[in-house]
Amino acid sequence: MSVRLPRTFPLPTVALESAVANQFRLMESVARHFEGRQLFEADAGVVPGVGRPRTTARVEAVLAEFFGAPAAALVQGAGTGAIRAALGAVLRAGDPLLVHRAPVYRTTGVTLRGLGVGTVEADFNDRAALARALSSGRFRWAFVQHTRQRAADSHDPAEVLAACRAAGVRTVVDDNYAVFRVPRCGVELGADASCFSLFKLHGPEGMGAVVGARDLVERVHDDNYSGGGQVQGHQALDALRALSHVPVMWAVQSEVGTEVAERLGAGEVPGVAEVRIANVQDRCLLLRLDRPVARAVPDAAARYGAAPYPVGANSRYEIAPLFYRMSRSALEDAPELADWTVRINPMRAGADLVIDILRRALHDLRDVSVNSHRATAAPYMNPVAYRCSPPLSPPAPQDPLTPRTARDHEEGG
Repeated sequence: MSVRLPRTFPLPTVALESAVANQFRLMESVARHFEGRQLFEADAGVVPGVGRPRTTARVEAVLAEFFGAPAAALVQGAGTGAIRAALGAVLRAGDPLLVHRAPVYRTTGVTLRGLGVGTVEADFNDRAALARALSSGRFRWAFVQHTRQRAADSHDPAEVLAACRAAGVRTVVDDNYAVFRVPRCGVELGADASCFSLFKLHGPEGMGAVVGARDLVERVHDDNYSGGGQVQGHQALDALRALSHVPVMWAVQSEVGTEVAERLGAGEVPGVAEVRIANVQDRCLLLRLDRPVARAVPDAAARYGAAPYPVGANSRYEIAPLFYRMSRSALEDAPELADWTVRINPMRAGADLVIDILRRALHDLRDVSVNSHRATAAPYMNPVAYRCSPPLSPPAPQDPLTPRTARDHEEGG
């Protein structure tokens, strides 16, 4: 077998006890910025003197306090919109931007092209290479993706941010898939801004947040002066309510993922050759199978209750365990894994359900493979039996969206 999973370096997780403490700390921040009845009321519009709904401004104050930042802005466009707003606030066309030498998340690539910035790559896994880039004096800003761009990435985001800060280079961090899952997000590690999707934190569709330095956040607010671009008060409250249970939920999910990895690594499910915990993009399990049937696994697992594609990668819609392909950016770096590797996220399920679905799906695919081989190898077909067999039904019409869903779907920003 020439195809192997790379060694992975998962980011640290938050223990359940710490997650409970975070939840309580969040509610303490809520109590400092909201009177009780205000949690049931929401305004809308470009309020004079505030420039946005007062409710939205209060939720922003809660987020800023919770993450230990001077300011925060709620934006439309989810995580992608947050990154676009933050980078657009500090960069102009032609400005150099230091980035990691790795495939970039696709929607981030669109943002960088649209801004027209000059991205310059350095391997963040190589401390000497990063130091050389930072000492060149070319950069005012660096962009850091907190979770892994390559499955084999090994750098410590805290060390990268500290090196940038020591060199006088300011940083914007893509904290999608990291907030509440790791002990400290980018701004808590000293970055100038953390950008993340609130949709991925069970909030309403299309909401994102920029949390960080006051000058950057104020520019985001100034740029977003249009009433149609505001996050309205009811949306902001909806996101805040969702956040109240997210820390504990993510801690439980991390524990389940670890248990599944240990049980699969012990050989509990035939057909699994290797298993890794990885942050690509969300914390998940990468399974290398013993046969190249990975592309068929999502549909096979869906028959037993699994989700065969994401909605927002840990959005409020996603409760069933996700059985899916590797991300496009990860496959750019290792295309040979496409036929052999499945990505699994337990979502709200327990380890027993995840393993049961996987066992059934692989069993079905093994039966299909055996029967297909027998049919191909059969030297003779009884003509009488053939004539007596009922005619085959014509194939059902193909949903025109299905091929694209299976092949091209990518997690929302």
